[in-house]
Amino acid sequence: MVGHVLRLMEADPAHPWTLQALAARTGVSRANLARRFTALVGQPPMTYRRERRLALTADLLRDADATLATVADRVGFANAFALSAAFKREHGVSPSQYRTRETRTQV
Repeated sequence: MVGHVLRLMEADPAHPWTLQALAARTGVSRANLARRFTALVGQPPMTYRRERRLALTADLLRDADATLATVADRVGFANAFALSAAFKREHGVSPSQYRTRETRTQV
């Protein structure tokens, strides 16, 4: 069941997954899903979802041609501003600062 949830989130990171939707897709209760997912993965499903989306954002930012709005759309954030705020909270730098730093280290 946890593997199925992981595959769903990985296959479509932009989908507006909720705990309820994931539980319905796997045929278990939200509480059971949250408990089993946390026990196996080490964090609740929605925390995992957010961290995976931000990790994917970091990967996508390495493409200098990708706009922040495009990246936000691909990873499931409402807009570039929401993505930028979440990214800065997680990484301590703005997406543009991250991109600049990463582009310099690739040269």
